[in-house]
Amino acid sequence: MGRVFDPPSSTRGPRRAGHRPALLTYATVALTLAFVTAAHAQSRPYIGYAYPAGGQVGTTVSVRIGGQELDEASAVLVTGSGVTGTITACFRRLNNQEIQLLREQLTELRRNKTPDDATKAHIARIERRIGEWVQQPACASIASLVMVDLTISPDAEPGPRELRVLTPRGVSCPLVFQIGQLPETARKPMLTAPIQILGKEAQALRKRPPAEGEVRLTLPGTANGQIASGEINRYRFAASQGQRLVVAVQARALVPFIADAVPGWFQPVLKILDAQGREVAYNDDFRFKPDPVIVFEVPQDGDYVIAIHDSLFRGREDFVYRLTAGELPFVTSVFPLGGQIGTALPPSIGGINVSDADLAGMTNLTQPGVRWLAASRLGVESNRVPFALEPLPDTSERESNDTPATAQPITLPVVVNGRIDRTDDWDVYQFTGRAGQSVVVEVEARRLDSPLDSIVKLTDATGKVIAFNDDREDPVAGLNTHHADSYFLTKLPADGAYFVHIGDTARKGGGEYGYRLRISGPRPDFALRVVPSSLTVPVNGTGAVTVYVDRRDGFAGPVKLALANPPAGFSAQPATIPANQNNVRLALRGAPKATTAPVTLAITGSARIADKDLVRDAVAAEDRMQAFLWRQLVPARDFQMVVFDRNNPPAPKRVPPERPAVAASPADASAPAANAAAKQKFTKQQIAGRLRQLRLLYEEGLLSDPFYLAKVAECDAAS
Repeated sequence: MGRVFDPPSSTRGPRRAGHRPALLTYATVALTLAFVTAAHAQSRPYIGYAYPAGGQVGTTVSVRIGGQELDEASAVLVTGSGVTGTITACFRRLNNQEIQLLREQLTELRRNKTPDDATKAHIARIERRIGEWVQQPACASIASLVMVDLTISPDAEPGPRELRVLTPRGVSCPLVFQIGQLPETARKPMLTAPIQILGKEAQALRKRPPAEGEVRLTLPGTANGQIASGEINRYRFAASQGQRLVVAVQARALVPFIADAVPGWFQPVLKILDAQGREVAYNDDFRFKPDPVIVFEVPQDGDYVIAIHDSLFRGREDFVYRLTAGELPFVTSVFPLGGQIGTALPPSIGGINVSDADLAGMTNLTQPGVRWLAASRLGVESNRVPFALEPLPDTSERESNDTPATAQPITLPVVVNGRIDRTDDWDVYQFTGRAGQSVVVEVEARRLDSPLDSIVKLTDATGKVIAFNDDREDPVAGLNTHHADSYFLTKLPADGAYFVHIGDTARKGGGEYGYRLRISGPRPDFALRVVPSSLTVPVNGTGAVTVYVDRRDGFAGPVKLALANPPAGFSAQPATIPANQNNVRLALRGAPKATTAPVTLAITGSARIADKDLVRDAVAAEDRMQAFLWRQLVPARDFQMVVFDRNNPPAPKRVPPERPAVAASPADASAPAANAAAKQKFTKQQIAGRLRQLRLLYEEGLLSDPFYLAKVAECDAAS
């Protein structure tokens, strides 16, 4: 694991602790964008989890979103079509004084022995609000809540989407939300977890009835859950002898990095137990991915139990998972891992329950980059796997090519599709080079979901090693924490024959150990990331983002930044990433009037390389901390901007009643002394803070008119 770039402190994500961005097509939602002061605009909303993190097509699912700066959320945005959302409640984090006010209001309401329906509803709202409150949350950055109802149409495309929340402070960071095809079940959502105190950890554990420990799951199906500290979730299912079941978990795939967790994410452990409680299958990761997968050959008819927990028995609200089980297609490998633009053919697929499956996703093969493929069987799609497209000509490995004596001859430039198909296998390729010729050798394997941990070396005809590499960090591979792909750029010392050797560092191999090996001259290029993935500015005001450049094949020149075809009124101040530097701040100016919805912007970079002008799109990204130390740039679907009008603040959702006029009292010799005592007890700041608390609670519908006026009168008396 390594540090990605070096983000400045101003872009370091929530407190506390790639390709051209696709056009975002929002679900049809009624957007009412509230406007705020410039000071509020600096606090960007953040969401740390959504539970459940997905739903079945053709259903409506209630989703609980945890984060911070989510006050007065006005809309939920989901990429793609077929998903609409409605916000049903916003629970900002309350302080002790506000909770005391709610308890006093609750006591007053309960004095009514014959409450009407409105009073009963008022009592229920306050009880729920108090029930959700924790004085010291385990994680303050996910303690504010937004409740959302998402309706997924029957024709919604399955797969991952991005979910964001729109608030007066702008647009939040995105989270993954999965559209599933199978029937779903969801455990009761967790309340905000309290902080654990050393020696008193048991007091912070979730208190749950034993009946909630195990859930019945009908296969095929998807189960949604959250893991609390020290907790094991169990699912009982019936299976028949001979069934070949796939049990797969998504956890890190939903929340990729957790700043204050080690190793930096929820690490699930998956087990299957038989009717006698004996463990019959186990997995804690799938190859190099932390999310586990079990392929279970059912030995006999009967009931079995799936158990899932964190490897260190940690847990809280953002330890969210989706568990899918059944006789489902699951792709474990594709070969080749890619192809040349315009000539690429569908790859062969390997995996579970895929022998009669169709390959989905082999479309739009005219542009370089990565496409995502899936196997479709009986109307159900498998997991998605990457497939790379490259303009260079490609060829396939031909065995036997294990030694220089049997090396496969190639002509540069070329991309070789090959496999390390057995233990201790080496593949060797021979080409003819010239003295002083620059040669690049690059492996794409781990970045294309191959388990290969490559190692490459270049030798001359005598066997002398000219260049060697094991791992090279790719700073734009934001979800990759083991940079196992190899790369080097070297100059040949003399004319003659040269040999490129590729193998696996751990001396492993198999049918799934595929690779794409580029051997060519340098192709100087660059890739861009823009952080964060959204920005909020006042009308005609400016805000700044950071743009990072990943320099490739020796490119060290300047990169000029610009907005590509911006909407009317939006602009960027001229900015250039200087030669040999990797980032710069880019100032963006908002439109002359407020926006009613987020606006998608495209930031591009241009550079002059070898008498050619290259233009590359900047991929929106979020700076995320991993395990207290490392930072990763996690790509997002697009870059969004919101413009607000500071001179047009939002109308309150509930207008407080006017204070009754206070009649002047007769002169009283004791009044000055009493007033002096009151003024000594409370400062102006304290009284102003109390009035603000009362106003916010009233606007949220938690205080009645009489109670609100009585408390305001107390503040007036103390002023």
